[in-house]
Amino acid sequence: MGEWIGVAIALVSSCLGGTAAAITRYLAGNADPITLAILRWAIGFLCVLPAAVLLGAKWPRRADLPAVAALGVAFFGVFFVLYNLAMSYTTAARASLALATLPLSTMVVGAMLGIEPLTMRKSIGVSIAVLGVAAALASGLAAAPVGAWRGELIMTGAVFCMAFYNVLSRPLMQRSSALGFLTVGMGAGAAALVAVGSFTGSLATLREFGASQWIAGVYLGIGGGALAFILWVMALARATPTRVANTMTVNPIAAGLLAKQLVGEPITTNLVVGLIAVFAGIWIATSETKSV
Repeated sequence: MGEWIGVAIALVSSCLGGTAAAITRYLAGNADPITLAILRWAIGFLCVLPAAVLLGAKWPRRADLPAVAALGVAFFGVFFVLYNLAMSYTTAARASLALATLPLSTMVVGAMLGIEPLTMRKSIGVSIAVLGVAAALASGLAAAPVGAWRGELIMTGAVFCMAFYNVLSRPLMQRSSALGFLTVGMGAGAAALVAVGSFTGSLATLREFGASQWIAGVYLGIGGGALAFILWVMALARATPTRVANTMTVNPIAAGLLAKQLVGEPITTNLVVGLIAVFAGIWIATSETKSV
């Protein structure tokens, strides 16, 4: 039951992440990747920190702080700059489909580090989900923006940052708390982004935002930042990294539906067919019994 609760929480988080992808695509024409990452995680951190203090979150041990901070910079900093860069080349739905290869990356990293062993059923489920993603991207290439493959390639490479975060974060959370771990990591990532942004001039871009951009940015920080990742680390504390990561394959649904409204991105047949395979893979991988 604990595993299923973790998967359910991760599904909600992944849906919020999908809407954040559409918002990122909407803002991509007005801000560079570093600015978007600062907006998301500075606002997210300002929401998460008071919640952690008020709820009495257990903070990471002093010995764990360097590892927690490093994971935070790698994930909230490096990964999301690459994520935002990918969104500038391709559509929200296609970028989210590339992001849906996360289960495969998490499964490989977990096995490589000896943290989560592979099973036949889990491998089949994840493979079906990823093949669905590949088929959807390949068959829809003709209708994609020019150079879309660059964004999808960047996103596919970037998911390894998140895969290592997923696999390595659980033992650190178990020695502290999900909320305490998230707050320290997000704070480290946000601080690194602000430092880089102050040198590159990315912070100055925010002065040019209008009301609609700020509304979208605030949602990006609160919904796609704070709430989505509070739920994500809660899921990682309750379920295995691969099962949690497999829910990322619902991300393109939310991304595609909202992006259609915001920037007129089409929802194509190949996307729908690919997502059917994705859902089949989720069910196979997450319905594995402990005896398998």
